[in-house]
Amino acid sequence: MLRTLSFAAFAAAAALVPSSVFAQATSEKMGVSDSLFAITAADGGMTEVIMAQMGVKKATNPELKKFSEQMVEEHTKVNNQLKELAARKGMTLPTTISPGHQFCGQSLMGLSGEEFDTAYAVSQLILHMDTVAVFSAEAERGQDPDIKAFAAKTLPHIKAHTKHLRPIAQRYEHEKMEKEPKAAH
Repeated sequence: MLRTLSFAAFAAAAALVPSSVFAQATSEKMGVSDSLFAITAADGGMTEVIMAQMGVKKATNPELKKFSEQMVEEHTKVNNQLKELAARKGMTLPTTISPGHQFCGQSLMGLSGEEFDTAYAVSQLILHMDTVAVFSAEAERGQDPDIKAFAAKTLPHIKAHTKHLRPIAQRYEHEKMEKEPKAAH
């Protein structure tokens, strides 16, 4: 089971989009659920790029550095596709990340070395698992055909990222558990 530093609280908080952002970003051409998906996807995508840029700079593990470079490239491309789609739908997406994601980024900034690698790998896995859930829901139940198609087209890539990350994060968590002193009973 994956354990995290303060990222369990982050995962719950990151899913919350301030209502002011939602009110600003909704479109008359799209339903509420499709608008909420687009806002959530934009927030997650921007967060992925910001955190991956941090991973490129701070990760000590070459595998994490390479993954981070890939995330910057792929998520920037997807973010741009979403922005174009939203513009065609008359929707303005948020330009800053949510407070929950800001908290996660700030938490990671204060770490270095193996501690950063561990927290970064686990937080990336959590973010990708959340993103899979959001994109799956839209791909299955979205009302706007273009937004739904975007989610369905993007979902396999996010699942592949999650599959790639899972053993890395689990390996770090296992190593962390091995280093922790055993509690006396």
